[in-house]
Amino acid sequence: MISIYSPKEFTERFISKKTKKQPFTDSTLKTVQAVIENVKLIGDAALKEYMEKFDGGVPKQLEVTKEEREAAWEEVSEDVVEALQKAADNIRSFHSKQLQQSRMMQVSDKIMSGQLFRPIERVGIYVPGGKACYPSSVLMNAIPAVLAGVEHLTMVTPARGGGRIAPILSVAADIAGVETIYKVGGAQAIAALAYGTESIEAVDKIVGPGNEYVAAAKSLVFGDVGIDMIAGPSEVAIIADETSRPDFVAADLIAQAEHDEKARAFLLTTSEQLLTETIKEVEKQCASLPRREIAETSLRNEGGVVLVRSVEEAFDLVNQLAPEHLEIQLNHALSYLGKVKNAGSVFIGHHTPESVGDYFAGPNHVLPTSGTARFSSGLSVDDFIKKTTYVYYSEQALQNAAPYIERIAEKEELDGHARAVTIRMNQSEG
Repeated sequence: MISIYSPKEFTERFISKKTKKQPFTDSTLKTVQAVIENVKLIGDAALKEYMEKFDGGVPKQLEVTKEEREAAWEEVSEDVVEALQKAADNIRSFHSKQLQQSRMMQVSDKIMSGQLFRPIERVGIYVPGGKACYPSSVLMNAIPAVLAGVEHLTMVTPARGGGRIAPILSVAADIAGVETIYKVGGAQAIAALAYGTESIEAVDKIVGPGNEYVAAAKSLVFGDVGIDMIAGPSEVAIIADETSRPDFVAADLIAQAEHDEKARAFLLTTSEQLLTETIKEVEKQCASLPRREIAETSLRNEGGVVLVRSVEEAFDLVNQLAPEHLEIQLNHALSYLGKVKNAGSVFIGHHTPESVGDYFAGPNHVLPTSGTARFSSGLSVDDFIKKTTYVYYSEQALQNAAPYIERIAEKEELDGHARAVTIRMNQSEG
């Protein structure tokens, strides 16, 4: 079910840039571009056309009403509400420590510089809501935005049967502080957020996960609006040794693989016995999994186990892979944290499965995928903040700096730049 690779084979198959697949097909991009142009042209009418086509019906109104939001609380059990609230508390506590204040630096009595920190005014959150719904995504995307001070927070998610969104998403939105919810999904929802329609006001940035059409739409509207990232298939790499339990490792591989057929789950281990027993455990545990077919397809086509010669070799491969999630299931696991160079989020020890981070611990679960952890980070309060620099020079300070500015401008053959300084010097002398 899951293939065994040598370190060299693993590198060639999953790490080499030469074998990396393009994120979207030409067909997908062409389809999505047509959707975007249609929404830009005819607004709400296009949204309703696509709802009829893809969702099987159009709700009476696009916005989720106050009455619908209140009713949703009656449909979600108290124990689930409690779990969401505790998770939200953890997420809020973790992200509140990321807040920064505008800063000013007094270089001298004649020069000041600094940064203004200002929240993005309008943010749109996309939340999947078709066959599966993810209240955790609502919390993870909305709470940092609220903490940052975003004034207008809009959520879009597709309606289900009866023209309603999943009640649990509405409850999660209330807990997180989402202002407005619209019953629209797919690439058309991204277009509506980016360019606005009669019902939906355009935003400045779009965040949140979605299928390949949603991701393609985000890539096409980027530049007109900001986006968080282009997320590829979810992935986990597990580094384990002889102290690891095969049933734990197998469960964590399966937890990743059940996301979708393209999800990636890898085990890198120094123990041949662990490798063999984990493969057996994977087969055993998949047999009773409700999403068995998805998990088995993922593990068979996109997963793998690797027998490495040392823990150092395992970390070398993982740092090249730069996975979204990294689990360190080693003896004295915490002592290895310093070896991590590239990973979206790290889960340390035998009792810290990725699920802890996905739902509850507090750090964000919106993370870089497809090797982009080499140069990017998970979602944070910073993603909802604009940083504007400023400078003040007195007349004397400009006089002191003028010769240096003029020399550089002349070397770059930008005489206008030099003159903008020189004219002030001449004025001072006059």
